[in-house]
Amino acid sequence: MKHTAARTYRAVHWLTTRLQESLQEARRRPDRGDVSTTTVIIWVAAVTGAVMIAGTIAVVIAKYNGKLNGL
Repeated sequence: MKHTAARTYRAVHWLTTRLQESLQEARRRPDRGDVSTTTVIIWVAAVTGAVMIAGTIAVVIAKYNGKLNGL
């Protein structure tokens, strides 16, 4: 339990420090540039495609699992 508390403290400290640094950077450079809508659409499409491919592979493996055992 002692180690968990220490790790939690370090994680919270790191997150707090990182958040403060990010806020300082945003104040220093307000024109940091936001991610465009097109970029978000492309990323969502790519992740969706990857999930669909992985799901299809999982379904095919589950369906033919008994037949693949002898390979």
